[in-house]
Amino acid sequence: MRIGIDGREFLEQRTGVGRYLGSLCEQWLKLECGRHEFVIYSPLPSDNLSALGPPFTKTVSRFFRHQRVAGRPSTWWEQTQLPLAVNRDEVDVFFAPAYSAPIQLSIPCVVTMHDVSFVAHPEWFRWREGLRRRWLASYAMRRAKAVITVSRFSKTEIIRWFDVPAERIHVIHHGSPAELSSVDAYEALAPLPLILYVGSIFNRRNLPTLIKAFAKVHTVIPDAQLAIVGANHTYPRQDLKAVVDQHGVGNQVGLYDYVADNELSTLYRQARVFVFLSEYEGFGLPPLEALSAGVPIILGDTSVAHEIYGDASLFVPHTDVAAIAETIITLLRDNAVRSCLQSRATELLPSFSWERSAQHTLTVLENAAQSGQ
Repeated sequence: MRIGIDGREFLEQRTGVGRYLGSLCEQWLKLECGRHEFVIYSPLPSDNLSALGPPFTKTVSRFFRHQRVAGRPSTWWEQTQLPLAVNRDEVDVFFAPAYSAPIQLSIPCVVTMHDVSFVAHPEWFRWREGLRRRWLASYAMRRAKAVITVSRFSKTEIIRWFDVPAERIHVIHHGSPAELSSVDAYEALAPLPLILYVGSIFNRRNLPTLIKAFAKVHTVIPDAQLAIVGANHTYPRQDLKAVVDQHGVGNQVGLYDYVADNELSTLYRQARVFVFLSEYEGFGLPPLEALSAGVPIILGDTSVAHEIYGDASLFVPHTDVAAIAETIITLLRDNAVRSCLQSRATELLPSFSWERSAQHTLTVLENAAQSGQ
């Protein structure tokens, strides 16, 4: 079977969906069973598979190839150049890992819908972007043989907003990152009182609230530091540097648009607390990365956060500055609470496996191909 994949998420700096696709491909590379051929389409100017970056830089595979499709990695490219190339290559099934798929495909398609924030909260998106996302997602899910999502919460939201039949929606959780899975390594680094946030910055993730809470923490624990890692995609725009300066913690807060993987691993291992105050997620992968590094987590109190992280997290109202600050201070100072959360994380992490996620995703793709157009 020949499986086509939209590879735009491999381009430039990878965030959540890029890490998702990279982790799936890493596991599919390990299978090397010869049952399938994977064709990854992208606008990169080289057909060399290694040009896509990890996991293809270290592994040579005769079951994977990169097909260059000229153009810019835009919606226009997705809807015009990409389907021409896929239809020409006699692909059996197409995997769209990020919310939308080409309209003109003549083969079965599987699309991953990580969340539907663009319809549940249109106020978080510019009107043109929100309209584009809603239309493309609606069409992709109507046409797809199967829809993959990453939590029971997101499945419920997809049914609520798009009326997709439940039997066509498959819940497949993310996996925990193997390279950060050793909790024992955490204590050996003697981490500083560092509070960490990682993830693209959206309004729903309440970074100004975190900064305000940190300012309160700093008055109690003067050597505390806060690192915020993520590109700012807020709408309406939030000026985090102005919030930092307003609260007088400019020397204690680091704002980073992006850091390389080795630097990110170091930050995770140095952190004492990870805070993720999102009020709407499909899954929320960065907290799982933090748990994999042995870092206790504080999450905004939402149903999906409870579904994924259970009793391995502390939960706070996502806009309650005083409660957030108090909870951070507790985790910085109370080793018994920290130890309890780390123990619960050790029990939780085996529930999330990229190997299992990749196998389940492959099964969905196989079934879609067999079902025909």
